[in-house]
Amino acid sequence: MTTIVQLNVPFRQHSKAARQSALLKTFASGRRTQEDVFWLKENAEILNILESTGAEMMPGALDVYAAFYDDIEQRMEFFPQYYRFLLSLCLDLEDLGMPGTKGAALAEWVAQQGLPEAELSDLQRAEARRLCARRGIDPLPDDDGLDARLRRFAARSQTFALPNKKAAYELTHIVFYLSEYGRKDPAICAATRTSLMFAGTLAFLDFNADLLSEICLSLRFAGQVPPQVWEIWLTQQVRTFTLDDADGLADDYHEYLMLNWFMSRAGQGGFGDHVPGGRLTFARTRPTSAPLRELSHCIYSMGAGRSADWEAMRGDVCSQLSDEAQAALIAAEASTDQFGAFFEGFARVGLRPAMPVRA
Repeated sequence: MTTIVQLNVPFRQHSKAARQSALLKTFASGRRTQEDVFWLKENAEILNILESTGAEMMPGALDVYAAFYDDIEQRMEFFPQYYRFLLSLCLDLEDLGMPGTKGAALAEWVAQQGLPEAELSDLQRAEARRLCARRGIDPLPDDDGLDARLRRFAARSQTFALPNKKAAYELTHIVFYLSEYGRKDPAICAATRTSLMFAGTLAFLDFNADLLSEICLSLRFAGQVPPQVWEIWLTQQVRTFTLDDADGLADDYHEYLMLNWFMSRAGQGGFGDHVPGGRLTFARTRPTSAPLRELSHCIYSMGAGRSADWEAMRGDVCSQLSDEAQAALIAAEASTDQFGAFFEGFARVGLRPAMPVRA
């Protein structure tokens, strides 16, 4: 199902800290320029992972960000639309050991300017509130219902029984923010745990390692143990990446980061690859089958003959799937005791309008 490519390079990065420092250098100066908004996104992500996992930085590892940190106030003033990226970068750099205390002043400025109030999304407001709270500032003091709205969205489990990646990623980030990336108990309810299990079942059937990594992280942040089947599959996917000096940056860097973050949180190591120099790209050898697509097509093609009862449907469904899709479906069913409830939503039965009555 996958191809493992060995890197034929000298292995000089003998510690995890050395490999993480090499990754920082790659993202800071080896892929994009600082004028590119995707530079902000990529570097905010890698620094957030290192900060939230309590990474120990090698001496001088953050020097590649020195010039950026020096003029971050000017960047914030001219690019306030990117304030969440910029504030996140500043706070993580300081908390990882960069000398300076600019984060408190930037958080205060963000609150004074009312930037979080310009957000349309509760999720973005929650991120802004969490970032400012890291320096003791609440930029939304009058919004007492923000957490309640996020929890209400997360607890609507039926949303996550249907393929909807945007909703699933928002679910994981709600848990990220409520838990402060695993620093405190987010106190999720049983319905939100069900939401995570439904979203994870879909991600597993879709062979979506990026999303499934975030879901397993969310479960662990909430004090839950993810299904073993999911975690075994994720650890296998880490070995399907090649890191190479190549052109083209529409790559799988985010999936690589999420998988290794999951590995770190699950006690499975993570960030074990040698990091070559140059214009590094992250390429993953992907599975060729698509179990979720097959399953969706099978259910839809049944029309009025489909049922929401998984026990009644199992035989007919499995008989129409490829061997690999069948294997994935069996593994997904075995990974949770809620598969029947998941399938009830996934089958989408009972939504058809009543047929008109003829006179």
